[in-house]
Amino acid sequence: MKAGFLFPGQGSQKVGMGADLAREFPAARQVFEEADEALGFALSRLCFEGPEEDLRLTANTQPATLATSIAALRAFESECGIRPTLAAGHSLGEYSALVAAGALDLRDAVRAVRERGRLMQAACPAGQGSMAALIGLDLDAVKALCAEASSASEIVVPANLNAPGQIVISGDAGAVRRALELAKTGGAGGSVELKVSAPFHCPLMAPARAGMAPVLARLEVRPLAFGVIANVTAEVNREANRVVPLLLEQITGSVRWEESMRVLGAAGITETVEFGAGRVLAGLMRRIDRNIKVRAAEDAASLRATAAALAAANHN
Repeated sequence: MKAGFLFPGQGSQKVGMGADLAREFPAARQVFEEADEALGFALSRLCFEGPEEDLRLTANTQPATLATSIAALRAFESECGIRPTLAAGHSLGEYSALVAAGALDLRDAVRAVRERGRLMQAACPAGQGSMAALIGLDLDAVKALCAEASSASEIVVPANLNAPGQIVISGDAGAVRRALELAKTGGAGGSVELKVSAPFHCPLMAPARAGMAPVLARLEVRPLAFGVIANVTAEVNREANRVVPLLLEQITGSVRWEESMRVLGAAGITETVEFGAGRVLAGLMRRIDRNIKVRAAEDAASLRATAAALAAANHN
């Protein structure tokens, strides 16, 4: 059996995430202890108890999501010996995938993504940028719509290519709203502006990319134990020296998630595990490829059920 490991990004967070994993699995508890020590504050308490408004702050959300995903992974590894053929993470989740592959140290990663969150939030003044989900349009239609909505002073681009008929656009607030109006007449259904703190994965994030360059340059990147599909290329990376350039490009580049998941299918992977809070990636996979099953490792119950199911499948 070939398995894939998947890691969610920002937006999956919720108060209480990781709490029962830490209670029931020493390996998960150790992850939160290491994250707390690396950051110098109780990230674990923020995950377990909130408050939600603090957890939603990008500089907190990013390390909290990563720590919860890796806590789930370590707990899973303590229950089940299955290793993945490939891994992928959505946006921020690419850092989690790289920790899983052994390329990045957990402590280094939580510090890096906290700074990533801070820089992304600071890159664009509040209210200046926006993001919106467009439903029912293909990529060519979205590209044409973004070109029409953009102007000399305001831009909007495809940001998250999540699934067939689900593409998120990002850019200046005025251009995003023009794109939404154009989408209404262009056949999109249920398109909506998103409640986000900044316009991620677009050229407005250039200051964050510049700020992250020295942060990522300081990271020790080790050999990857398995391939990680990079967001910006939708291709498998197995080379340690490509990790930092790909992470830098990701800040301003599009998340090519649909293509990335099709890479899993082409590799013969039919079983995947989504590590951490929420089941966003499972929902996207149902739109991308129903032949690939996404099992949850969100809490103790789902994690144990997934470990048992995969162990059984591996023996068949």
